[in-house]
Amino acid sequence: MKVLLVDDDAKVTAAVKRGLRAEGFIVDIESNGVDGLWRATECSYDVIVLDIMLPGRNGFQICADLRRAGDWTPILMLTAKDGDLDEAEALDTGADDYLVKPFSFPVLIARLHALVRRGIVVKPAVVGVADLRVDPRSRRVWVSETEIAVARREFDVLFYLVQRAGQVQSKRTILNGVWSDDFEGDPNIVEVYVARLRRKLQKHNSVASIDTVRGAGYRLDGGRT
Repeated sequence: MKVLLVDDDAKVTAAVKRGLRAEGFIVDIESNGVDGLWRATECSYDVIVLDIMLPGRNGFQICADLRRAGDWTPILMLTAKDGDLDEAEALDTGADDYLVKPFSFPVLIARLHALVRRGIVVKPAVVGVADLRVDPRSRRVWVSETEIAVARREFDVLFYLVQRAGQVQSKRTILNGVWSDDFEGDPNIVEVYVARLRRKLQKHNSVASIDTVRGAGYRLDGGRT
């Protein structure tokens, strides 16, 4: 497994590199954003680990640049910034996971293995159901020609359902697909986001609809475009 680590903290990179190599990883290191972006575009990696606060170009910018270029290599943000807004921005720019320093090394290893098992998923430019269009790269949504404002998690739920249009998805499968396998909160959170999305689709008179299948889950209907 080949990993690119971009971090300007020499102590952290030395420790992580030593630990990853002991686990059988091949590790390349860059200490600034400009060189990190160059390395990521010039070489092939199974996973990229990015710090956020980097000289030259920060982790958010690197991640966004790679996604715009169509590079969907799994990215884990490893950072001392632990605010909700920072995590939201990391995910919005295309990161696949987020780990806060100081971190547990076994957790880092587990997260990296999970990302690699998931593999590189090339996201299509636009997917749609009836008059509903969703762009996973820009994370934008339209009904016909009207753009709809959606929050980060609303987008994730909608995109998940659009990709599986016509198929019934249980609360648990949506939780596992959008949140994570180890989500320990109230599974009824899915109902909250589905209700929000329904209101927005109805407000814009969309032909597409999120239907409740009693005892089974939810299904996005309308006919894939």
